[in-house]
Amino acid sequence: MSSYMLLIIEPPAQRATRTEAQGREVYARMQSFGNGLRQQGKLLAVASLASQASAVRVSGVDGDCRVLDGPFSEAKEMVGGFFMIDCANLNEAVAIARHCPAAEWATVEVRALAPCYDDSQA
Repeated sequence: MSSYMLLIIEPPAQRATRTEAQGREVYARMQSFGNGLRQQGKLLAVASLASQASAVRVSGVDGDCRVLDGPFSEAKEMVGGFFMIDCANLNEAVAIARHCPAAEWATVEVRALAPCYDDSQA
């Protein structure tokens, strides 16, 4: 088995375009999707993330650490949440991502969990 992240990438202001009822319906669909993965024994972790308005970015440039408070006006998209799943392979992870309700209004990016460097190849 391998582990994959399904990253929900959405336009930053998209949530604000929904009514409360629409937002609750979308959230309920996502929870149902996660519960289905849990029942199948595939779900390792899941979380919805707050908007970028409350985010902080910390970055190092030339040895200097900078802190930037959100919202980030240059951002064209944001990670709205994630599912961490256990699958046999990438094809299975993509098949699961295709059934994610968020694929209807956002991008679901499938990423394998892997080390930055594979010391076994040395």
